[in-house]
Amino acid sequence: MLKAVNGVSMDIMPGQFYGLVGESGSGKTTLGRAILKAVPISSGKILFDDGKVSYDLGTISQTDLKNYRKLAQLIFQDPYAALSPRMTVRDIIAEPLEVMEITKSREETDERVREIASKCRLNLEHLRRFPHAFSGGQRQRISIARTLVCNPDFVVADESVAALDVSIQADILNLLKSLQSQLGLTFMFISHDLSVVTHICDHVAVMYLGTLVESAPTRKLFSNPRHPYTKALLSSIPSLDPDDSKKAQKLEGEIPSPTNPPSGCKFHTRCIFAEDQCQREVPEWREISQNHAVACHFAEKLSSAS
Repeated sequence: MLKAVNGVSMDIMPGQFYGLVGESGSGKTTLGRAILKAVPISSGKILFDDGKVSYDLGTISQTDLKNYRKLAQLIFQDPYAALSPRMTVRDIIAEPLEVMEITKSREETDERVREIASKCRLNLEHLRRFPHAFSGGQRQRISIARTLVCNPDFVVADESVAALDVSIQADILNLLKSLQSQLGLTFMFISHDLSVVTHICDHVAVMYLGTLVESAPTRKLFSNPRHPYTKALLSSIPSLDPDDSKKAQKLEGEIPSPTNPPSGCKFHTRCIFAEDQCQREVPEWREISQNHAVACHFAEKLSSAS
């Protein structure tokens, strides 16, 4: 049986910008969509509590699910594919309000659309235009406005700047941070780009083949990674220092098939620190310091070898 996500345990606190990183196929998007109840949950628990309401997504009723959709939303990756070319910007942003029956009149809908469009730094004169008239960065602002128009508490941003030029990425990241501060949002930020994650996230979790291998506050993770996979990912970030002689730690081989994962530690087939125990035993997910957890038999040994 294919387990796209297995044995994952995490806590995302209110107001946090929580990063989720890993190679393609590691299960990041599946986990994000499971949290949004966009894919079936076969086992385990996903609990949502914003201080006002709480839901167990494994047993949630259809009525509560409709309410949950107002509180937890998704920013799509591709701003070109995510917007209907047949709808005006106003109608695109307004659609969630109408589908979820949040507003009672067109006047109320238009007021809310203008309010969130302004917060997302969109020109209100452009609300009657169609998506083809806008650049990638502007389209992503429209997509963000649509996500936030129903006033959610929690937002999954799935590779939300990956399709944009580097020059535009910083503008969108700064917008997300500003919106977090203004609206009191909690983000799960899914990305494969570690340089983006370090810029925006205050906590980062690393996934490999459907499981978490390390989780820590961003500064702690980047300065003292304790899992070999995390170390390899971080070493691949290009340095702007011409005197930096540090070499990237090359990962050998391909990610194993999730339909037939390796025994023991799933990373042992690519790990330069692997020992016999790694092939036999699944490493325990354990906290090695405050808010820093790792799944590695030899995390302490790796730290001393850093």
